[in-house]
Amino acid sequence: MIWKPHATVAAIIERDNKFLMVEELIKGKHLFNQPAGHLDPDESLLEAVIRETREETAWQFIAEAVTGIYLWKHPDNGETFMRIAFCGQCFDHDPELTLDDGILHAVWMSRDELITRQQNLRSPMVIDCIDDYIAGKRYPLDILHTIVS
Repeated sequence: MIWKPHATVAAIIERDNKFLMVEELIKGKHLFNQPAGHLDPDESLLEAVIRETREETAWQFIAEAVTGIYLWKHPDNGETFMRIAFCGQCFDHDPELTLDDGILHAVWMSRDELITRQQNLRSPMVIDCIDDYIAGKRYPLDILHTIVS
């Protein structure tokens, strides 16, 4: 058996010192996360973060940089997640768009608001990504390569 982490992407989007977040219902709990999700087959990392942001928030996302690559092992079930976080801007909000299953709504929240709800964050990666963004960590998008055969 070959061990494989979940390959995921996340969007870090800030406006007026607030971050675009999603409130989602997971196993009966209300949790907060960045717009994020799994990489689909035959999809680039950029395509995945644009798609996930649209599906979860109804906003169109333009990635400007990579803020970090994170590896996290869930303490309860042992699953491992590799997250590539992108920062950028959003535009073209479509309030009529149906959000993904489990997503209750998109909401703008400050870092302080998220810290007060730390027990309701989807993972520790949520704050880590925001802290790296606030610290100014930016890596150019051309570090990413999608090789098509």
